[in-house]
Amino acid sequence: MTGMNENPADLLPEVLLAASAVLGLLLGAWLPRHRQWLTGALAGVACTAGIVAAATAAGPVETAFGESFALDTLTATGRIVILGATLLVLALAAPRVRAHPRETEFYVLLQLAVAGALMMAGAQDLLLLAAGYLLASVPAYALTGFRKDAPGTEAALKYYVVGALLGVLMLTGVTVLLAAGRTTAYPSLRTALAEAPAALVAAGAIPLLAGVLFKAGAVPGHFWVPDAVQGSAAPVAAFLTTVPKIGALVAFYRLGAVPLSGAGLPWGDLVAVLSVASMTLGNLAAFFQRDVKRLLAYSTISQVGYLLLPVAVAGRAGLDQEALLFYLAAYALTNLGAFAVVCALPGARTVEDYRGLARTHPALPAALVVCLLGLVGTPPTAVFLGKLEVFSAAFDGGYAWLVVVAAVNTVASLFYYLRWIAPAFVARADAGGVAGPGATSRSAAVVAYGAAAGSVVLGLLGGAVLDVVGGPLAR
Repeated sequence: MTGMNENPADLLPEVLLAASAVLGLLLGAWLPRHRQWLTGALAGVACTAGIVAAATAAGPVETAFGESFALDTLTATGRIVILGATLLVLALAAPRVRAHPRETEFYVLLQLAVAGALMMAGAQDLLLLAAGYLLASVPAYALTGFRKDAPGTEAALKYYVVGALLGVLMLTGVTVLLAAGRTTAYPSLRTALAEAPAALVAAGAIPLLAGVLFKAGAVPGHFWVPDAVQGSAAPVAAFLTTVPKIGALVAFYRLGAVPLSGAGLPWGDLVAVLSVASMTLGNLAAFFQRDVKRLLAYSTISQVGYLLLPVAVAGRAGLDQEALLFYLAAYALTNLGAFAVVCALPGARTVEDYRGLARTHPALPAALVVCLLGLVGTPPTAVFLGKLEVFSAAFDGGYAWLVVVAAVNTVASLFYYLRWIAPAFVARADAGGVAGPGATSRSAAVVAYGAAAGSVVLGLLGGAVLDVVGGPLAR
């Protein structure tokens, strides 16, 4: 049901996060440096309260503030996954920025970027989608270069240039679609675009989707991912490859299921091509990487390819929505677990630096094995069930050939994950290296253990979770 609902309580998770960012900024101006960790604690409270609000919000499917923000299962699940992932990022970042001169600024920027991802996930209007894109992007540029060193500055500049270019293209697409449909609200566009000239709709939809794909880190907006991930601090890299991606993919799915569903465009074929390009390019590029962060960067590009499978059949297959949402949750846990291992070993930059780790820190390589093989899709991890669901959704939607390509890419990805895992179980010739005393961050290691265990538990409880996330979509 669509109504003129302007109750701020409908946006409680977003309001809590924005309020926490503003309050944290004010507190940071007065708190001494050794007390600025309170702003991080405030961010954690806001995320936790937002998860509770999203999980307990029950009611009919509707839109808030006219038709601009959707209140449905897609939004609720997106909120929970985004805020849950943010809590893990906060746990990874807190030891790194403790007593930093700009500790408060870090937490404020992080919360603003998360608020943008939440807006993208629930956007039911092109203008709100564009606003969410900007809010998710600008703070992320600053976070990428937060260390103010040469690699971070270069990465932030590349990230900004690509984001600015595709942001302009996205706004151009919004303008063209407004001209074609005489509105920016999704429900109204669904009818209007079906009657508009197909060429005009395509001219607006393609640049719009390019902007969304930039936030998802998919082809053709993937160029920033390797440099931004390698040049930024490990907790920031974990954030960039997880949280914005969730908001963008939920927004991408909603675009295909609502406003573009009746536009007469070959939506499924276009997304299928992008899916193949993303998973194949990501896997091929990862084969030759020795730097672990850069390897994970290309891994995230390939993972977007699998996540695009249910988007290709948005609204046309019975499993598409729950497959996407479950895979997003599984990916967030598993990817953050892998980055937590990287954070736990700040001195390990290449796969060779992990040699002999199993002898001195056996639990860490165990978590690494669970997370990396989980990204491949090894049972009983959650990604295994997620891939099974997205493959089933694509097959039911008539894309059997796409499932075959995805399966081949899945097998191929095993090579570079094993190339990282193998050295950890091979003895070192020397007693030094990252496995030595004082080389491990205990808090990051705890996050790695928790994420690895959570991935397995989510996989085992997947049936119950899938039943929850299959609710109706606001139209």
